[in-house]
Amino acid sequence: MPLTIAIECPRQDGVVRLLDMSNAYAESLYPAESNHMLDLASLEKPGVTFWVARIAGDIVGCCALVEAGDGTAEIKRMFVDPVARGRSVARKLMETLEAAAAERNLRAVRLETGIYQPEAIGLYRRFGYHEIAAFGSYQPDPLSLFMEKRLTKD
Repeated sequence: MPLTIAIECPRQDGVVRLLDMSNAYAESLYPAESNHMLDLASLEKPGVTFWVARIAGDIVGCCALVEAGDGTAEIKRMFVDPVARGRSVARKLMETLEAAAAERNLRAVRLETGIYQPEAIGLYRRFGYHEIAAFGSYQPDPLSLFMEKRLTKD
């Protein structure tokens, strides 16, 4: 079955299920103060674009691009259902998100991820993200890895 990715509202059962799975996974790895998840209401705010990945109509992945208003944006809530892993869902979500960022002439995309998520870190590195210091409202955290990809030359 073909994989489709489209901008959709996050407030739907299949997405809520994914976000709950993502929360449970993060909570199993990190203390509460090291989890920086956006809630459903935050994902519906202006400046946030939310994509849903589907296979045969079933929601299997999601991610959000949160524009900071300064020419940068942050990747949030990137998650793929474990049953759909290995099917290029995360790669396609990243390609879609980066194409949108480039279209919007953003100069950089940033993210925060946990140090105990080697698959996520590997994905971001394959896409050209490199480690940076804490950014925005984040504080340095030994359990967090902050990354960035420059999209334009300053």
